[in-house]
Amino acid sequence: MVAAIGETVRSIRRERTLTLEQLAEASGLSAGVISQLERGIGNPAFATLVQLAHALDVPVGRLLLRIEDNKSPIVRKTERRRVGGHGLATAAATYELLTPDLSGALEATWVTSQPGHDTSKTPFTHNGEEFGIVISGSLDVFIDGVRHHLEAGDSIRYSSTIPHWYVNPGDEPAHCIWVSTPPTW
Repeated sequence: MVAAIGETVRSIRRERTLTLEQLAEASGLSAGVISQLERGIGNPAFATLVQLAHALDVPVGRLLLRIEDNKSPIVRKTERRRVGGHGLATAAATYELLTPDLSGALEATWVTSQPGHDTSKTPFTHNGEEFGIVISGSLDVFIDGVRHHLEAGDSIRYSSTIPHWYVNPGDEPAHCIWVSTPPTW
């Protein structure tokens, strides 16, 4: 697992065009510690992963999600991987990865939000852009506090750098597809 975390850190660091020294300065860790982690050496403390995630501007869960070398471009419905979501996945919402891995420029997620599910207590901001489409049910998407009501078939696109959250105001689950670039996990 440490090797997988190290590979993920190295991949994200390179994607952000950061040197070891630049990441060390941004995270408050030494370049040696980061280098060892990237090579799969040692056993990093959770606090170390939090510092790295903050410096890389990714959720800490993305460092823990193993990116497997998947030769197939297909993700079967029965083989979707659950990932943590806004405020982490709960009984009120599930998040399933629709892309084979997180090594590409975008991620697609199947989101099921139960009636009443509300993420307004933890607005989200991160680099990139998001696109969502409601497949069934309804969803209120708030962007910088402005409510956008979506019904089945409606879609939305916005900058992820703006605080955003969502609420399922309906009496049935909302099934949606959400696409983020770059990947947020």
